[in-house]
Amino acid sequence: METYKQEFIRFMLDCGVLLFGDFTTKSGRKTPFFVNTGKYRTGAQIARLGRFYAESIMANTGGDIDVLFGPAYKGIPLAVAAASALHADHKRDIAFCFNRKEAKDHGEGGTLIGHKLAAGDRVLIIEDVVTAGTSVAETVPILTAAAPVKLAGLVVSVDRQERGKGTKTALAEIRETYGMKTFAIVTMSEVVAYLHGREVNGAIVLTDEIKKRIGEYYAQYGSTEG
Repeated sequence: METYKQEFIRFMLDCGVLLFGDFTTKSGRKTPFFVNTGKYRTGAQIARLGRFYAESIMANTGGDIDVLFGPAYKGIPLAVAAASALHADHKRDIAFCFNRKEAKDHGEGGTLIGHKLAAGDRVLIIEDVVTAGTSVAETVPILTAAAPVKLAGLVVSVDRQERGKGTKTALAEIRETYGMKTFAIVTMSEVVAYLHGREVNGAIVLTDEIKKRIGEYYAQYGSTEG
């Protein structure tokens, strides 16, 4: 596993973003793990998070994109932080833009802020996590209505690797539906492989019992189809 992935897993633990226990997802599923990206709350954390996104973007695209699009609201700081990190760490000056939830009828108007999308722009959508793909379904029409852009892909922080609306994972469904690349900084299988039995900050956070429960969870909700 790449070093940046290992560091990102530890970073999530340190920020209280990656949790193990008893949780209920928005869809009503009982889950033994939870990824709460709302726990990122300081300048240092968002700057480092941007660097992890930048590492993943470079590893998966080679930097062959023109625009980062951050869907309102959680995607907005992610797009800004990742674009900043791409410039600072990888010398790639990538444009960014994001949308408003409601159109503005004064000033510059419209729903999009930042880079003005143009024909042929290779746009990478940046999100925190994706479960059912609803946000992407709302985002794609916004992008294609603005200009005939090229959907370069979708990057998320963690791929939960659960079934989406069918038998495949949400990221696989998005990849097939829109014909674009999808990837994550880390997958949950990578998280489990790295943390199982490993002492982090003086404690083992992913014990045999938790690993067993995660296995049972994926037996019910997981997908083996990508």
